[in-house]
Amino acid sequence: MRPGALSDRTERESWGPYPLILAGAVIGVLVTFVVDPRWGGFTLGAVIMVAAALRFAGYGGAMAVRSKVSDVITLAGFGFVLVLTSLLLYNNELKALILSLLGG
Repeated sequence: MRPGALSDRTERESWGPYPLILAGAVIGVLVTFVVDPRWGGFTLGAVIMVAAALRFAGYGGAMAVRSKVSDVITLAGFGFVLVLTSLLLYNNELKALILSLLGG
């Protein structure tokens, strides 16, 4: 084993899935501006929920900001809200159903 092999491996692994999540977020923003805000929000929410799943599975790397539990809860909650908001954006029937379930 050469002298710097372990440090090279550790430096590469320290990024974890961060580049994948960043690329997905860029694609989501592009979809928002080019295709449709609904699909862009859905894409961003899905990418953030994938980040939550990866963080839950133990792949932290540069995504690990706080404790594992708080990262997963924050990412999953934010991703869910983005997906739900994108689904409600132009869907009046679904809005009415959710409001009736909430008692409004």
